[in-house]
Amino acid sequence: MKSLYFIWIMFFSIFSNAQNTFEPTDTEKTTIRFQLINNLIFIPVNINGADLTFLLDTGVQETSIFSLEDKELQLSHVEKIKFSGLGGSVVIDGFRSDNNIGRIGNNLVNKSLSLFIIIDQEFNISSHVGIPVNGIIGYHFFKNHPVVIDYTAKKITIYNNEQLFKRKMRKFTEFPVSIEKSKPYIYADVEMTRERKNSKLLIDLGNSDPIWLFPALIKDFVYNRPNIDDFLGRGFNGDVYGKRSRIHAFYLGNFRFEKPITAMPHEFSIQHINLVENRKGSIGGDIMKRFTVAFDYQNEKMYLKRNSNYDDPFNFNMSGLDFKQDGLQWEKNLVKLETPHMPKSANETPVINKSLQYKFTLKPIFSIAGVRKDSPAFKAGLLKDDLVISINGNKTSDMTLEKIMELMKSHEGKTITMIIQRKKESLTLSFTLEDPIPYQE
Repeated sequence: MKSLYFIWIMFFSIFSNAQNTFEPTDTEKTTIRFQLINNLIFIPVNINGADLTFLLDTGVQETSIFSLEDKELQLSHVEKIKFSGLGGSVVIDGFRSDNNIGRIGNNLVNKSLSLFIIIDQEFNISSHVGIPVNGIIGYHFFKNHPVVIDYTAKKITIYNNEQLFKRKMRKFTEFPVSIEKSKPYIYADVEMTRERKNSKLLIDLGNSDPIWLFPALIKDFVYNRPNIDDFLGRGFNGDVYGKRSRIHAFYLGNFRFEKPITAMPHEFSIQHINLVENRKGSIGGDIMKRFTVAFDYQNEKMYLKRNSNYDDPFNFNMSGLDFKQDGLQWEKNLVKLETPHMPKSANETPVINKSLQYKFTLKPIFSIAGVRKDSPAFKAGLLKDDLVISINGNKTSDMTLEKIMELMKSHEGKTITMIIQRKKESLTLSFTLEDPIPYQE
């Protein structure tokens, strides 16, 4: 099934304010913590006093907001504009706001932050992530200072001391990158079967897949078999469709990855993108999470050091289901209360009074956002909009969206039993996880 949290935005004809940058305040380095969900990085950003959560994405130039949830945010100097990007249509309406104050962590400040506001609520990714997500931040986070992303410790360090950064990079492998249209590109080797082809790829932290390739831009491209038609994600202008398969190997310098999953969007999904010269695809979060990664945009360098995720298998959502969180609901649970009755004298035995009481807590609601045709879930009879009540005997209200996805990727042959609610009917349906795209020579 699709890369659930994949976001890829292109901004056209937008000229950035040269002062629009985040700067450390009198410190050699500053560190911020992040949440890692399905290979994507989410960081806390404060804008004009409002605490928000943003996706960190090297594949975007401008900082954008697409949802405020229950937040109140005052913006200045607002004007109407149009956006364009990946998907089927051409443009959508939005707004630009200049001269805002952005803060990340305790020591990173942008006093001239430009924001782009997307008013199309279809673009809100919160329900597919499982946490409130308010926007995306890209180039202006990286452009002036070296940034080190530690995926295992879930922390980002921004360096304001070049010598300190160089000492940190002593045990890293250095790679040249090119910063084109405010995004980082690197040459890597793609081995579809046995022939390695050097390919120019965008380093895209906003893409949760391992690799994307653009068949329309690769001469004599032949899809590996087996492959499946799939919904790959949502772009700026609509849904992105294509194929998924596995390739023989992928190389970043001397780092080698065997049989990574590769997504290949249909030609119409990239027809409106003004791609940089010779670009063939993207490297996503499922590759980058296997390293501690450092970006030095000013010197056009990237540094990699393998981490404990390096040998993780490239797992796939074998159910064929796309899940989303449909908000929260109050859930009633019966709890036992024990009240001790203290003795009035030394000869009196203490007594524990027991009583039962209902406790109400807010719990998530999950539903099925889509079912891939001919997948195990499709054959079992699951349908879009079914509410998922339990999975393998566990209530989904006690789970997270990420935990549900981990179950769907766990291992081939695993039986999944779901209790679902379809309108007023409760159904129990079962299926077995099956990898539809095993690599074949």
